[in-house]
Amino acid sequence: MSNSHIKAVIFDLDGVITKTALVHSAAWKAMFDEYLKLREQRDQEPFQEFSYEKDYLQYVDGKPRYKGVQSFLESRGIQIPFGDPDDSPDKETVCGLGNRKNIKFRDVLEADGVEVYSGTLALIKDLKVHDIRIGVASSSKNCQFVLESAELEHFFETRVDGVVSHELGLKGKPEGDIFVKAAENLDVDPKDSVVIEDAVSGVQAGINGGFGLVVGVAREGNAGELMKNGAHIVVENFEGVKLKELNEWFVQMNSQ
Repeated sequence: MSNSHIKAVIFDLDGVITKTALVHSAAWKAMFDEYLKLREQRDQEPFQEFSYEKDYLQYVDGKPRYKGVQSFLESRGIQIPFGDPDDSPDKETVCGLGNRKNIKFRDVLEADGVEVYSGTLALIKDLKVHDIRIGVASSSKNCQFVLESAELEHFFETRVDGVVSHELGLKGKPEGDIFVKAAENLDVDPKDSVVIEDAVSGVQAGINGGFGLVVGVAREGNAGELMKNGAHIVVENFEGVKLKELNEWFVQMNSQ
């Protein structure tokens, strides 16, 4: 058994474990640009394309799918009915647009497969060796599909994702619900646990959930934003980061 100060580590999925964040952003852009062009042709609204920096990172990244749709549309002053999760992808509702994005995401994933960040995988394996409990918490309803596609599912003792959140009525990020639920499933206290996130809303969720260490992964050069929103430590990737380093950061944060 490990003498680690850390009892559990809970990972976000997209952009932390798997290289699916860019697939998500591409799927969001394809869907929203199609919709905005429709509004230009039909309603004579000037077309302003969906951008990664201004739109994806600010309004969509890390949030549950329908919340992301709502957030972006509100930023453009667009109001449409919320609809129902069963809505057809052709329906002009928040849920319809969200479902259309999901089809685009799965199409890309099935065509190209899932890539895994080697540094994160090495960290996960090191945690396993030292008997640290491991969970995954994600807003995505595709979490299980992605983990299975990447053959990673067996590493995680609990998965709290968009499907589980919907079933249990958990609030999405930036609320801490999904991380707290994962800690509860692992039978650990959040204050003895670590959250690893790449999105501003996810870092906020880790802080709001009362976690002892929140690590931000700035893969997109957004270290300043992650720090500003509460990350205790920010890294660019996990190359060379093992349990030893997490423990040192954890002790440093909790002895202040």
